[in-house]
Amino acid sequence: MIGKGGNNGLKTRIAVFSDVHGNLSAFEAMYQDSLKQGVDQYWFVGDLLMPGPSVQKVWCLFEKMNPAVVVRGNWDDLVVRGARGLMDVDKPSHVYFARLAQYVDRHAPAGMIDNLASWPLHVTKQVGALNFGISHNLPQLNMGQDLFPTKPTVNFDRLFQLPGSQPVDVAIYAHVHHQLLRYANDERIILNPGAVGEPFNHWSGLQRDLRAHYLVLEVDDTGLAETSFRHVNYDRTAEIDRAQSDAIPYAQLYQRMMKTGLAYTHDDELLTRFNRQYGYADEYQRFAAEKLRQAD
Repeated sequence: MIGKGGNNGLKTRIAVFSDVHGNLSAFEAMYQDSLKQGVDQYWFVGDLLMPGPSVQKVWCLFEKMNPAVVVRGNWDDLVVRGARGLMDVDKPSHVYFARLAQYVDRHAPAGMIDNLASWPLHVTKQVGALNFGISHNLPQLNMGQDLFPTKPTVNFDRLFQLPGSQPVDVAIYAHVHHQLLRYANDERIILNPGAVGEPFNHWSGLQRDLRAHYLVLEVDDTGLAETSFRHVNYDRTAEIDRAQSDAIPYAQLYQRMMKTGLAYTHDDELLTRFNRQYGYADEYQRFAAEKLRQAD
């Protein structure tokens, strides 16, 4: 374990991040800030790509960071299923995921899709005196809203319900795009780093903060020496321009999200309009048929 010495012996500084969602501008800003924070290692808590445009550059930076912990998010699953031609187009949101995954497949470096598919849902990691449990959402379920920040504490107790003899002291999850520190009913700690690429809050006064959100932890021989929720400015205009220059599907929606911070994933009326205008369902079905032929 890499670390720095001090009054409490070995110290390890960890940048915990998640929900990049293909936003290269935010990801680069978060990475540069993490270097200034003197982190020793990175933990990634899922959802690397989509709907942002910069597939190859995001993947290159991710590999450069070489996270010591990686878990698979629900959008990582969508990338894999969509890129392999396995998505249905029964709902407007399914077309949205599928067509974006088709774009990822076209720009993906060799082996990237298989790499994402191999990521585990849950990892335990011992650092100093503490045992961390890391998952995108629940340990065996990387989707759903059971762990939305306002849900009852009993829901969060499920983060610690794991097989094995060594108990988890601190649970880390992501998925809900909210930074969080709270306690389980037995007072074990639960942390969420927030979203690098798509932070969100229903309260308008807090929704204005669209900086790249992530978490820095310092762990020493005693326990958590520092818990720092970081918010990093970046050039959102540059990200808007990338969506246009890279000709990503649903570019207008991504550009709108960069301005408002709001996602349009489940706006069926809006997605239906885009899907019909650009023929996205038919385009993906042709792609899927070709993928299945290649697999035979």
